[in-house]
Amino acid sequence: MEKEELNQLVLDKLTKVCLCKGISRATMKKAIIGGADTLEKVQKATGAGSGSCHGNRCTPKIEELLRAAKENQMKLE
Repeated sequence: MEKEELNQLVLDKLTKVCLCKGISRATMKKAIIGGADTLEKVQKATGAGSGSCHGNRCTPKIEELLRAAKENQMKLE
């Protein structure tokens, strides 16, 4: 594993996408890789969006992760 990939993994584990529930970017990515391909599926798989802000802070971040995953998948095909 390259140093850059390792750094990204560490950052993903430390970066909280859902602040209310303390859900990391790594957890979100794992859900997306596991087949959660919509906002609702990611929220159901991770519990994001069920905190005190009702997804107001994390929804845009989850949508960005979903867009990035779709773009990366298209590049691989």
